[in-house]
Amino acid sequence: MAGVLDSVNQRTQLVGQNRLELLLFRLNGRQRFGINVFKVKEVLQCPRLSGLPQRHPVIRGVANIRGQTISIIDLSKSMGGRPVEQTEDSFVIISEYNRSVQGFLVSSVERIINVNWESILPPPKGAGRFNYMTAVTEIDGELVEILDVEKILDEISPASTDVDAAIVARSRQQSAGHKPVLIADDSSVARRQVVKAVESLGLECIVTENGRQALNKLVEMAAQGPIEEQVSLVISDVEMPEMDGYTLTAEIRSHPALKSLHVILHTSLSGVFNKALVEKVGADNFIAKFQPDELATAVSDAL
Repeated sequence: MAGVLDSVNQRTQLVGQNRLELLLFRLNGRQRFGINVFKVKEVLQCPRLSGLPQRHPVIRGVANIRGQTISIIDLSKSMGGRPVEQTEDSFVIISEYNRSVQGFLVSSVERIINVNWESILPPPKGAGRFNYMTAVTEIDGELVEILDVEKILDEISPASTDVDAAIVARSRQQSAGHKPVLIADDSSVARRQVVKAVESLGLECIVTENGRQALNKLVEMAAQGPIEEQVSLVISDVEMPEMDGYTLTAEIRSHPALKSLHVILHTSLSGVFNKALVEKVGADNFIAKFQPDELATAVSDAL
């Protein structure tokens, strides 16, 4: 899979244009899935796996890759499907989510496509809350599912959502009388985590599921009066269907009635390049998911 990852500079040109690159892959069967290339560190033929005592059932083993021991997760099995049978004929997608590196075992890897976030749509309402999709799109006449990897990882190793008591005590004094916080995130797990952290500070939350919903809500509120009297700040994910967090931030900064809002980008994307991207679109802060104390401190500082 040489050439799967282009230079960081080339990929950052997509920022602010509401575009992304998806790596397409398959599990067991014909269904195509996609993962944001920003989160992919490497794709390789599945190496020899070593067993891990008392490991989670969906972890097939660990592998030593470039001097780092990485857990290999059977992506199909983690979603209730059949496990990948022949690991030697399969591939591993090495990815970085929420400050951790893991490998996803998949049957095959196809190619990278460049798409507009506007063509990425929320899952069908009939999919139910137990599905593992954050979005869907159509490529070559076929449906592509974009997975809620945060939900998969949280089921394997749940993240703590408790904020340190000292931070809570200090923040509750500062948050007295403040307006609600608007949250935009397409992952149900991430929304729950952020809401719990923010509410622990004594603040109410306005919850939206993507950048388009968030922008529409803010514009609607601004039409009723000064936005500063209705919203304290915005906490937005970066990867979201219809409109990503970078584009949402840029839209907020260009809107006369919204431009003064404090915006925190809170995302599972990581890497040294993100600080430059945050400055490019005008966000006030960038926090990698998910550290409740760090998020709570950022909210407190913004207030």
